[in-house]
Amino acid sequence: MSEEQKGVVVHGDGEGFHQEIFVDSHRLAADEPEESGGSGRGPDPYDLLLASLGACTSITITMYAQSEGLPLQGVTTRLQHSNVHAEDCAECETEEGKIDWIELHIELDGPLSDEQRSQLLEIAEKCPVHQTLTSETVIRIESADGSG
Repeated sequence: MSEEQKGVVVHGDGEGFHQEIFVDSHRLAADEPEESGGSGRGPDPYDLLLASLGACTSITITMYAQSEGLPLQGVTTRLQHSNVHAEDCAECETEEGKIDWIELHIELDGPLSDEQRSQLLEIAEKCPVHQTLTSETVIRIESADGSG
């Protein structure tokens, strides 16, 4: 990883599922719920993924509204993740197996016209995390010690 790239470090003690997450000077936690064998000391990984998408969407909308001088007074995103059978999804290209389904509801506060609200909802899809989740993504896994 080059110096320009931002890094994230995640550390678990190998005993429980609780993970410490370090992002620059920020410290977060992840865990599994107690009913899944975790200690519930942090959101689970899917909740963190949804939080990332929700935050990015809200930031993208806010940046656009500010640059265009729109009277946006707040953005709230609410997200849910589930797996659905592909055969039950009329909007999906995949026809077999299960697919991940994310519902993203956006509330826009402020004296916005219908046209401005439509603009902001279109901009939501320009969020970089949304773009990453809906594009081809390659994850290369390698051992830190150079083996495997």
